[in-house]
Amino acid sequence: MPLPQTMKQVRFSGPGGPEVIEIETAPLPLPGPGQVLIAVAAAGINRPDCLQRGGGYPPPPGATQIPGLEISGHIAAVGEGVAESRIGEAVCALVISGGYAQYAVADEPLCLPVPKPLSLLEAGGLPETYFTVYDNVFTRGRLKKGETILIHGGSSGIGSTAIQLAKNAGATVYATAGSAEKCAFCRSLGAQEAIDYRATDFVEEVKRLTDKQGVDVVLDMVGGSYIQRNINILALEGRLVQIAFLQSSKADLDLMNVMLRRLTLTGSTLRARSVALKAEIAAQLRRDVWPLLEAGTVKPIIHATFPLEQARQAHELMESSAHLGKIMLEVAK
Repeated sequence: MPLPQTMKQVRFSGPGGPEVIEIETAPLPLPGPGQVLIAVAAAGINRPDCLQRGGGYPPPPGATQIPGLEISGHIAAVGEGVAESRIGEAVCALVISGGYAQYAVADEPLCLPVPKPLSLLEAGGLPETYFTVYDNVFTRGRLKKGETILIHGGSSGIGSTAIQLAKNAGATVYATAGSAEKCAFCRSLGAQEAIDYRATDFVEEVKRLTDKQGVDVVLDMVGGSYIQRNINILALEGRLVQIAFLQSSKADLDLMNVMLRRLTLTGSTLRARSVALKAEIAAQLRRDVWPLLEAGTVKPIIHATFPLEQARQAHELMESSAHLGKIMLEVAK
């Protein structure tokens, strides 16, 4: 099928709230060497998209300013060095930007097959979330069978994925969430206990649950006042993994426990890494996680779906924190 000359895409008219989200018509992007053009079926909404909209977390130099970090769809065209036989293949892909559009360019090594039990819509919610969780929980956090992990924001897309993967790995999972409903959701995914941080001090609750031993890993996206509290509940040789800062990246810290308990403080971002580094994660996911998705052992949890034209409402829902799991844009059915 011949490709259209133009497509619809989301743009931000400037830094600000969801009101700066607009729909425009633009020429199709062209895949470069080692890249593919994907006819987008679905795109995931992620917190970094909201940060970008507000003027933070910009795409790297040379990348499109169109938001969107994960997509699914069919390969519509290929760049130099990519086999033409890939055209028509159903894939999900991690993209550096440009996902909120009818067509998007992706690096071929970051395209993964759609797991058989999943729809294209569900697969669109995999890449950014699963790349982030796998790299931070298992590579940086070094979570192992028999250990304990505390996952903050357990009802989010990242949190719901982390709970499932950590539970499947044989860890004891604790999570925090902001309501009784969200806590019940976390438990339904495999958390042994879920702590309503609005009603209970999670530090005291973790100490109670672990008989004052603490947890081996904390996955945190809050920062600010949570940083010291996370350090205080880490067990001997514990690891704090920081992946975002909903509060602040700055805190007044007492690091004595880091020395006394031989703790590791680490974290990462994904967007600015080279294709080669992200391809390593893609290979690990295909080896370790894709069989779980194929078997239905773990799965993306979709809370709500919006058409591309309602990206503003999707961002409003994300910022309300009322969702349980992923928020998706359905670009094509």
